[in-house]
Amino acid sequence: MLYSGSRMITMTAHLSGLTEAMLQGDWSTVAELAGRWMGELERTGAHDPRPYFAKNVAQLIQGHFGEAWQTHAKSLQEDADIAAVRAWVEQLTDAHPKEATIHLVAGLFLSQSGQSEQSMDRYRQASVLAPQLPSPHYFLGQIHERAGQTELAIKAYREAVKLDPAYLSARMNLGVAYQEQGRVEMAIPQYREIIRQRPDDAMAHANLACALAEQGKLEPALVEYKEALRLNPHDAPTHFAVAGIYEAKGRKDLVLKSYHDAVEADPGFSPAHSAMGWVFLDQGRIPEAMEAFNKAVRANPDNPDAYYGIGRVYAIRRKKEAAWENYSKALKLEKDPDKKSKIMTHLFKEGGTWDV
Repeated sequence: MLYSGSRMITMTAHLSGLTEAMLQGDWSTVAELAGRWMGELERTGAHDPRPYFAKNVAQLIQGHFGEAWQTHAKSLQEDADIAAVRAWVEQLTDAHPKEATIHLVAGLFLSQSGQSEQSMDRYRQASVLAPQLPSPHYFLGQIHERAGQTELAIKAYREAVKLDPAYLSARMNLGVAYQEQGRVEMAIPQYREIIRQRPDDAMAHANLACALAEQGKLEPALVEYKEALRLNPHDAPTHFAVAGIYEAKGRKDLVLKSYHDAVEADPGFSPAHSAMGWVFLDQGRIPEAMEAFNKAVRANPDNPDAYYGIGRVYAIRRKKEAAWENYSKALKLEKDPDKKSKIMTHLFKEGGTWDV
């Protein structure tokens, strides 16, 4: 990251412009200025992680998370880049210790460079300096959620939504946190409000569908899943979830179709291949079952359900050694105690014993 002459002047101008926009909390301008600097670097072949980090920050605050992941890869993966960004962030915080937006930027640097616990102090400081700012509460909630502190995450998300009812990323995370706690009746209003404000949000429709299904409201859930797929027809997990609704309704003809749709949307979606294998196995379509289970393993070599299915096929074919080899893999990979118990029960029925 060496500059000389006119390039040093240009770099100084870029930093000055970005700093001013950050101080104003003008994240659209931050993104625009960072983009210009990135363009210059790409044209000249020079390297500097700072504009990529600045754009990453703007994208995160604006809720453009997919784009933020791409800029993160160019700013906070290499040790040298992390060191360069850290030096800039420390300069900013030293020069502007009472500016909430700078503490927010520092928190985002820390949370994305393996220092999540330290980032919490920055987010808290930002919220003290600017009590009206919702984003520090949102990012603090994310840290709590990753740490398994769901109640603290909910508290932070609720504060973000209280400060800005249109903060849909915070509202979505609040709904998900409620749902993970089993408080589906609290999650549903969050998803409905997102849909009211942004009707084309496929994820909100899918999450609402999932919550309704948990309440046993299968028809309304199916309506929401179909709307999610109309908005995003290539969402394999949603096709997979629709299969679950049809299975609960006893529509076996549509279950297999939904699994097919899932693997059409994403050929690497291992759970759908595995589920298709079980449908084929139940129908006595042994070669097709084996093919589906093998596709599941190719897509995810750590899929225990697929190895269990392969073991079942080998058992049907009276290839005991191969069957038990795959049962062994399934038992080693399976983390769900109920599913592991199911495999064990089947093994005992086959007349074997197993040391787990």
